[in-house]
Amino acid sequence: MDLQNRVIIVTGGASGIGRTISLTLAKHQAIVVINYRSSEQKAKALVEEIEKLGSKALAVKADISKFDEAKFLVDETINQFGRLDGLVNNAGITDDQLILRMQESQFDNVMDTNLKGAWNMAKHSAKYLLKSPFGRVVNISSVIGLTGNVGQTNYSASKAGLIGLTKALAREFSTRGVCVNAVCPGFIKTEMTEKLDPKFVEAYLEKIPLRRLGDPTDVGNLVLFLLSDLSSYITGQVLVVDGGLVM
Repeated sequence: MDLQNRVIIVTGGASGIGRTISLTLAKHQAIVVINYRSSEQKAKALVEEIEKLGSKALAVKADISKFDEAKFLVDETINQFGRLDGLVNNAGITDDQLILRMQESQFDNVMDTNLKGAWNMAKHSAKYLLKSPFGRVVNISSVIGLTGNVGQTNYSASKAGLIGLTKALAREFSTRGVCVNAVCPGFIKTEMTEKLDPKFVEAYLEKIPLRRLGDPTDVGNLVLFLLSDLSSYITGQVLVVDGGLVM
């Protein structure tokens, strides 16, 4: 799964699952463009870590929910490296509340980042990806986009929308050999899950056939595969990484 010299943008790539994805791609010789909105220190530290591995990386600040800033991110990538071979739409936020109490702004903010942000990036990246012999798009959705969840009407709708976006893009890009797929992580061990009540985590584990939380590397390795030549006949698919939770 060699990605040598392939230029790949990872939105929200400085922390959480995005950080693991960025590192995994860099370890396989990809040139990684790490997008961030507020995690500047983490982004710069990650660039240094990647460079120590002997790979190239660039950190670019941009709020991808805004059309022009998403364009800036793509333009910076092209200005620096002259090409774009892959896009990982990983940036996402939550703002949970029961619908009776949820404000319109809570719905709009989540949809703007999680779904419109991915569309913005696909829109601005399309002409470059279609020219690449290795063009790939991976959208990071969620099992919540498949099952729904109490208090997450905004998040569930945004992640379900990503699946629809994936399938539409897969059809549009197929004539140029660009593969577009979605990954749906389940309960993944991150800084956020470490703060949860252990009793809650234990109860959740009872629902997972493999009886463990996922590791960010479980997601990173699948993204790596989908960006590689080994996945060249896979497109428009939704791949779930959840230990069997929603099978």
